[in-house]
Amino acid sequence: MKKKDPQPSLVHRVRIKVRFSEVDAMHVAWHGSYVKYFEDAREAFGIEYAGLGYADYFRSDYVAPVVRLEIDYKQSLRCGDEAIVEIRYVDTHSAKIWFDYTIFRAADMEVMATGRTIQVFTTHAGEMQYACPQFYLDWKERWLPKFP
Repeated sequence: MKKKDPQPSLVHRVRIKVRFSEVDAMHVAWHGSYVKYFEDAREAFGIEYAGLGYADYFRSDYVAPVVRLEIDYKQSLRCGDEAIVEIRYVDTHSAKIWFDYTIFRAADMEVMATGRTIQVFTTHAGEMQYACPQFYLDWKERWLPKFP
């Protein structure tokens, strides 16, 4: 059986510098800082691929809370390290936004951590949306590659 080629996806990279306020007593990035790095990448992704930023959700009367967060720590980032956070959009037919992440140490491109976030759509009142909002369908139509 022939293995299917992976579908192309939207990818963006953002550089961050590990600040003193983000490290613990051992001078390594505190584990919770990686959540912030993921957030920084999501924000940059929304700017790069216009229409999927937090302001876009609000303008369309939705919010998109994170309901799943996974982080696999491989090596430690240290104070002063520069890192590259790669964010990859994973397309799904469900009414959710799925991103995979890889954090590299910029100096040698060693993988420091990998992870995933999944967000769902709710109204401002907190009502879960089980169908993709129109603004999200429009965004997907604009940015996702077309397949035969």
